[in-house]
Amino acid sequence: MSLVRQTTLRTVIPFVRRNISQQPSRTLMTLKNTKYTAHATARGQGRNGEVKSYDDAGLELRLAMPKSLGGKGDGQNPEQLFAMGYAACFLSALQLVAGQQGKTDMARNAVVHTQVHIGQPKDMDGFGVQVDIQVEGIQDNDLIKAGHEACPYTRALKHGVVVNVEKK
Repeated sequence: MSLVRQTTLRTVIPFVRRNISQQPSRTLMTLKNTKYTAHATARGQGRNGEVKSYDDAGLELRLAMPKSLGGKGDGQNPEQLFAMGYAACFLSALQLVAGQQGKTDMARNAVVHTQVHIGQPKDMDGFGVQVDIQVEGIQDNDLIKAGHEACPYTRALKHGVVVNVEKK
């Protein structure tokens, strides 16, 4: 049994977009400049199709509906990809902040666990997701909080992001 303390953070994100004017405390995050752009394409039947990135790595995955949602579960799904990306991004932000605060050693062996849940949100139509994050190996709550605040995924979920949708 591990004696390492885990800190859990929870964020709830609705897929149904609310009017930004209904959320006066929210500042929409916009980019001043772009440092990197990931390109991906999904084909097929959405959750039962394929997704491919177009960059140096050229990642290609077969998508499948999870068994718990009535599928065969014989492929990856968007929630898995989101959970993996969030965990990696959060860990990087945590390590960056630790370095800035002179606490590099504290974050050297940190581990970030994420769970992305999909379901029906309360008081809203459609689907929503909830994210649970556990930070293992760091005892400093202020450092964890600073990492959470610096994480681009957290910022996107907290502030919202510009999403441009167009016909191609």
